[in-house]
Amino acid sequence: MKVLVTGGTGYIGSHTCVELIESGHEVVIMDNLYNSSAEVLNRIEQITSVRPAFYEADIRDHAAYKKIFNEHHIDAVIHFAGLKAVGESVEKPLEYYDNNIYGTLVLLEEMRNFHVNKIVFSSSATVYGDPKEVPIREDAELHTTNPYGSTKLYIEQIMKDAAHADSDLKVCLLRYFNPIGAHQSGLIGETPNGIPNNLLPYVAQVATGIRDYLRVWGNDYDTVDGTGVRDYIHVVDLAHGHLLALEYLNKCEENVCVFNLGTGNGYSVLQVVQAFERNSGRKVPYQICERRAGDIATCYADTTKARELLGFIAKYDIDDMCRDLWNFASKNPEGIQ
Repeated sequence: MKVLVTGGTGYIGSHTCVELIESGHEVVIMDNLYNSSAEVLNRIEQITSVRPAFYEADIRDHAAYKKIFNEHHIDAVIHFAGLKAVGESVEKPLEYYDNNIYGTLVLLEEMRNFHVNKIVFSSSATVYGDPKEVPIREDAELHTTNPYGSTKLYIEQIMKDAAHADSDLKVCLLRYFNPIGAHQSGLIGETPNGIPNNLLPYVAQVATGIRDYLRVWGNDYDTVDGTGVRDYIHVVDLAHGHLLALEYLNKCEENVCVFNLGTGNGYSVLQVVQAFERNSGRKVPYQICERRAGDIATCYADTTKARELLGFIAKYDIDDMCRDLWNFASKNPEGIQ
C-alpha cells in the first residue's frame, strides 16, 4: 500500500513510518515541521535505507493535498498531524480548534475528492476524561477536560459522521494511552519543545542534566505509592498497532472501528522513575509538589478488543521502554535538531 502519513516527522509518526517501510509499504509524509525537524527524514533513511517522499505543508492547505493526491496513488491515510499540548490548548483553544479540527475537515474533503477511502486516526485516551472505572473499555463514557482532548473527541465524531454518510469510507480510531521509549537504534525518539509536557521526556532531561529535578505532582492518591498511575506503551509497539489497524481496515465489514492501544498495565510515577534509574544508571532527583488540577489517580486500558480483533499484543515492558528512551536521550540530549 502507499500510505500518506500526516505529521510523519513527529514522534509517533516517524516510528510508524519506519514500521510501514520495513513492512513493505510506500510512505508519503506531509508535515509542516512546526514541532519536528527535517533531520528526521535522514534518520528514517538511516534505519530503513529508504527515504520517504516528503511534502512540507500545513494540514489546512487544500492545494498541498491536491498536489500529493495527484502525484501519488494514495491507498490510505494515517492522520497524526495536530497540536498536542494540554496546557497550551487551555491557553490557546481557538488555535487548537482551527488547526486540529479544520485541518482534519480539509483532509477528509480532499480524500473524498480523490476517492481515498481508508483512514487511521491518532486519537487519545483523553477522550475518556476522568474514567468511572478502570481498566477503560472502548465503550466507556466519553467526555473531556481540556480543549486538546475536545479536538480529539470532535474529530472522532466528524469521522464517524463522514463514514455514516459515505459507505465507501472506512475509519479506524486509535485511542493511545501514554507512548514512551524510542527506536532501538537511538536515531529517532521524542524531542519536546521547551519544558516537556510528559513524564518520561522530563525524566530524561533531568538525567542528562538539562533540568535539576523532577516535579512529582501529588503523592496522596489512592495508588500503590500515592503517585498517579498510567498505562505506558512503547512507541514501537504503538507504531506496530497502526500497521495492524491498516490491515484490519482492508478486511473489516464495519465502517468505523475503535481500539485502545496500551499495555493494560498501570505504573506509578515513582515506579517509572525507579525503572528509568535501573536502566540508565542515573539518579533522578525529584520533589513532591501539590496535585495538579484535573489530574486523576489511575488510568489504564482494557486491551481485550485490540488483542482479539487486531491481534495486538504489546511486546515491550517498562524496562524496555526506559532503556530505549535513555539510549536515544543520551545520544541526542538536545533532541533531533
